[in-house]
Amino acid sequence: MPEPADAHFLEAAASLAPSPPSGALTAPGPLTPERCLELFDAQLGSRHLDLAARLLRARGRGFYTIGSSGHEGNAAVAAALRPDDPALLHYRSGAFFLERARQVPGQTPLRDVLLGLVAAAEEPIAGGRHKVFGSGPLNVIPQTSTIASHLPRALGLAFAIERAARLGLATPWPRDAVVVCSFGDASANHSTAAGAVNAAVNCAFQGLPLPLLLVCEDNGLGISVRTAPGWIHAAYGSRPGLAYFHADGCDLADAFAVSAEAAAWVREHRRPAFLHLRTVRLMGHAGSDAESAYRTPAELAADLDRDPLLGTARLLVDLGAATPAGITDRYEAKRAEVAALADEVADAPRLSSAAEVMAPLRYTPSRCERAPAGEPVTVAQAINRTLAALLDERPGMVVFGEDVARKGGVYGVTRGLLKRAGAARVFDTILDEQSVLGLALGFGLAGMLPVPEIQYLAYLHNAADQIRGEAATLPFFSSGRYRNPMVVRIAGYAYQKGFGGHFHNDNAVAALRDVPGLVIASPARPDDAAGMLRACADAAERDGRVCAVLEPIALYHVRDLHEDGDGGWLAPAGGTVPVGRARTYGDGRDLTIATFGNGVRMSLRAARRLAARGVRCRVLDLRWLAPLPVADLLREARATGAVLVADETRRTGGVSEGVLAALADAGFAGRAARVASEDSFIPLGDAAGRVLLSERAIEDAAEALVRSAR
Repeated sequence: MPEPADAHFLEAAASLAPSPPSGALTAPGPLTPERCLELFDAQLGSRHLDLAARLLRARGRGFYTIGSSGHEGNAAVAAALRPDDPALLHYRSGAFFLERARQVPGQTPLRDVLLGLVAAAEEPIAGGRHKVFGSGPLNVIPQTSTIASHLPRALGLAFAIERAARLGLATPWPRDAVVVCSFGDASANHSTAAGAVNAAVNCAFQGLPLPLLLVCEDNGLGISVRTAPGWIHAAYGSRPGLAYFHADGCDLADAFAVSAEAAAWVREHRRPAFLHLRTVRLMGHAGSDAESAYRTPAELAADLDRDPLLGTARLLVDLGAATPAGITDRYEAKRAEVAALADEVADAPRLSSAAEVMAPLRYTPSRCERAPAGEPVTVAQAINRTLAALLDERPGMVVFGEDVARKGGVYGVTRGLLKRAGAARVFDTILDEQSVLGLALGFGLAGMLPVPEIQYLAYLHNAADQIRGEAATLPFFSSGRYRNPMVVRIAGYAYQKGFGGHFHNDNAVAALRDVPGLVIASPARPDDAAGMLRACADAAERDGRVCAVLEPIALYHVRDLHEDGDGGWLAPAGGTVPVGRARTYGDGRDLTIATFGNGVRMSLRAARRLAARGVRCRVLDLRWLAPLPVADLLREARATGAVLVADETRRTGGVSEGVLAALADAGFAGRAARVASEDSFIPLGDAAGRVLLSERAIEDAAEALVRSAR
């Protein structure tokens, strides 16, 4: 059955007649007839890519049918910008992508998009992993977002371009670049979008430069859910600090003129602007979407009459740049061009193994370990000194977050860094974790080394998708062509005395542990805290890795291990700890206690008391929760034949699940057990001890496991 948009365009275009005498009009502003024809070509290409996607899917050769039909006016946005302006586009950006590719010699955008539709391994950006609009030569950073999760990254990139210039650092983009970010009206209602826009306006209010052009393509629908008429203008049309521009995306001349005005305004003023582009949605949300279930025939017909291709065709005829027959000939010629390319790529080889799919996630860590030196210090002091040293060594490193600058952190961990490195490199942010991580994403893209702080682990959860859906996926969906290195410091875990409650004592790490490619450090000792932080900085800067460092709050200022005044928890800072390598304490032959974080200190204390009762233990500090140090774990497990996992996280979704699974997968034939915190939120005060892992629990479980072998 032919697509109504296809049939309607051909019928309506064939019957066009010029409004004035042919050739009497001149195009408004710089939109000459020749330029209009170029943009029309991009619009036609985008439409026929959508039609080809439906045909490929119907034939069982394609996999993606979300199209750009009705949004082809965004070609005007691409025309108003330069190809060296970084672009973060949503999934209805076909005409933008084709018009930008026209500006850069040697591009094959039609074929590239088709390769994405059929998930071909030779597709040049994602390698068949997903259909995205992305390209290194075009400065289009690939996005898979459907809910505006890329807006914080766009905010961060605009901020980073300006901050890099202030610091005298080069980025992949010109000093006067404008960051463009497009999204739909439904996505504009998401809290992520609202937070990003709020952060942009906050920057403008503070006088901080932020060259960000937000393009809301408003078709009035989010799948079947309607956006209230007038809502986008009401919500964003009069925000202080946010310049507002409105254009009809179905009228190429208007869209071109207003887009040029908006882009020029941002480029000149280095402040954020909101371009509201009114569009229609043709051919439904995707190929499987039956619009007749929620839209009336009159509404569907009205959108067909507002088809932007038809609007451009009418303009060309009015300008005398084309005849109706010439319009339909161009349309059919583009259909034939796209169809031939679709046939050519339909059977292109696809990713055929897990190794091919996961190639961008592969990581070979350094196995080199450098011993620390210097006076013994606490965990907090070790982190502070390491951050200071890294700031001295790496001019592109920035440290930021809530309370990290003037206050020096809630626990004093970043104290003195502002004075040492200056306000351009150590600064406070607004209290919005999505914006904090978005800034990090932008700094990483700009070639810098961001070290953001999340004040408490519990505060990460409302922004975790910035790590899961944005940071970790970028190298995966760009085949490593784009990367956003970062080291996210997260104060976490429980056991704070005199300071408790759910939000300041959180032991939930499952949201991080299942993110492919994410490096998760969990230091316990001062020397490890310093060495692991440095290893993460190296991995981020050298390999573009995304790293999370879980810092145990309760151990920040601990000095003693067994008795008051023994100084047993102090150690020198410095050195480097290889990613994915564990650390062993003792050589007991009865039992291996595998643990991490606060569990290391508890297990060492328990092991001393067990030794007095004849149970000889060795304690294995895993140190890295991802990648797990499996080889070290197996070596120590086989040395004793018995493993107890002491896990301060929850039984469900906790670290011990992965440790026991690793032992089982490797065929460990010895005895294994675990003791973990309860599946509970952490209450205030002494009640916390009822649900958290304890030294007594470790001792009892260890004795029971050893007794079972005797």
